[in-house]
Amino acid sequence: MTEHIFDPAQPDGRNATIDSAISADGRPEYGHRYVIEARTGRAVRCQAGDLVTVFNPSGHQVCDFWAFRDPNLPEYMSMAHSHTALESIMPKVGDKLVSNARTPLLEFLEDTSPGIHDTVIAACDLPRYRDLRVEGYHDNCTDNLRMALSAIGEKAPAIPAPFNLWMNIPVDGHGGTQWAAPVAKPNDRVVFRALVDLIVVMSACPQDITPINGVGVVPSELAFCVDRN
Repeated sequence: MTEHIFDPAQPDGRNATIDSAISADGRPEYGHRYVIEARTGRAVRCQAGDLVTVFNPSGHQVCDFWAFRDPNLPEYMSMAHSHTALESIMPKVGDKLVSNARTPLLEFLEDTSPGIHDTVIAACDLPRYRDLRVEGYHDNCTDNLRMALSAIGEKAPAIPAPFNLWMNIPVDGHGGTQWAAPVAKPNDRVVFRALVDLIVVMSACPQDITPINGVGVVPSELAFCVDRN
């Protein structure tokens, strides 16, 4: 039997993400509001000083959010290193999120939601949905990351743990976790300042088995824009 060799850049399936680049190289039109359709992802190149705003039109949609240093993609926003830098697992306004080389990449500038986000849970992937007894292919954030980068001519160097915007994962005093619905409101937004040149990738999480995208609803769209400071 041939051993499977893991390739972080190779998706396990396809969806509209691969054809949804905002431009050929991912450079944005400043001030334009881009939609991230439900269950898909998009990538955008940001220059140092750019402001990135992510919108949650429904209020119940989780956004898996990554940042890679451009053009050195093997340096990326690291939740584990950010935990150390912040002495917290819950980033808040004023905090700086750091890379796996401990470089500050993003400053958290604004949050209109109650501030409940997650930095503990890995991006969903096809094996996760198999564990949840889903048969066949299921859209997932890991593939959305891979395809969003591919759509602008890049390859994922790894699958970092994302900053899960609006994802509500209560952690109890014994370290146990729960899957809970977001507490954000419709049209809540978060704003970040890029501290270095970056590629930011966002996925409108397609999770529809656990309640992380709300109870009694289906995954919905997100939106974002990039502005000069």
